Amino acid sequence: MMRDATPPLPLLRPITEFDGARQHAMPQDRLRALRYGGLRFRERFLDEPPVRYVRSFDLLRIPYPAWYAFSGVYSQQLLKPHMVHLLARTVLVQFEDFDGQLRHLLFTPADFETGSETPYFKRLSEQTPRFLHSTIAPIHSTVPQALASIGLDPACIDYISYDHLHTQNLRRWLGNAREPGLFPNARLLVHRQELASVSGLLPVQADWYCPQGLDGVPAERIVAFDGSVQLGRGLALVHTPGHTEGNHSLVWRTADGLRVSSENGVAADSWAPANSRHNGIRRFAKATGAEVILNGNTQESSNDQYLSMVLEKTIAGSAASHAFSNVVPSSECTPYWLFPGAPASHLWGTSESGTLVRS
Repeated sequence: MMRDATPPLPLLRPITEFDGARQHAMPQDRLRALRYGGLRFRERFLDEPPVRYVRSFDLLRIPYPAWYAFSGVYSQQLLKPHMVHLLARTVLVQFEDFDGQLRHLLFTPADFETGSETPYFKRLSEQTPRFLHSTIAPIHSTVPQALASIGLDPACIDYISYDHLHTQNLRRWLGNAREPGLFPNARLLVHRQELASVSGLLPVQADWYCPQGLDGVPAERIVAFDGSVQLGRGLALVHTPGHTEGNHSLVWRTADGLRVSSENGVAADSWAPANSRHNGIRRFAKATGAEVILNGNTQESSNDQYLSMVLEKTIAGSAASHAFSNVVPSSECTPYWLFPGAPASHLWGTSESGTLVRS
């Protein structure tokens, strides 16, 4: 499927159900306001038609400290896993915009081939013998390979977006003065605060961002938005700050309900720890009363991240087939023989729904 067009400027409609919810002085009042707003938004969004097509693709396995993955859980445990394994994925969404035009969004298309300059992962790589790299961090697919597997030309991608810009090098996808991008018609949809943060990071933030990841990317290829926005029928980006100040979550309507995706948590257990089959996670939730477990490699605001994760699971609702929320981590904690830490109690894996429309 080929297309030759200039990158479209999206019509982004503001979402108002969460306005003012985080302005309350008391954190519990913020929680109540966001839960109420999340329920209102959920009810409204359930009236939206499902997006045309959604498919996720496995990209890369990443070793990741358990201390970060399940923040707080292992702080008082003598015996604890050192590392877990995350499986990074990208999600393709085919949807109709508000003008009825068919559009393609690629969510979290990690360019790990050039994103390895991220300081944290660069140090980890340098400390690991090169002959072990493919064993410790095996590659399932690149983004171009994933699109080729369904016969979709990169020129068809209208938008790319990330819940936040940790580790991302956007130059390969969007191009710069020296070379064109692999997605010639795509625009980056990014929260305005995330864009501002990237321009002036503190050291605790910079350790997780690819240096110069946006340098030279033409300004017209970047669309910054404020708050939470709807992209089209059945598709939205909801501001969920905390992990980073500009973090946002992808929300889409499916035939059986709603799905939400972000990296605020890394497992189904993260949004429903009381239901975890892992004693440490379940006991921590019971002891503290926590209803979510943060992915805490950078807690720019742990209170906000907690509130955001509750908002995510309120919007998503729970599945009929299992005891977990319909929140799909963009990088999922999965079993791997080399790091037998606590994988998710429920594994989402890759998924596909709807029918890809070819034009």
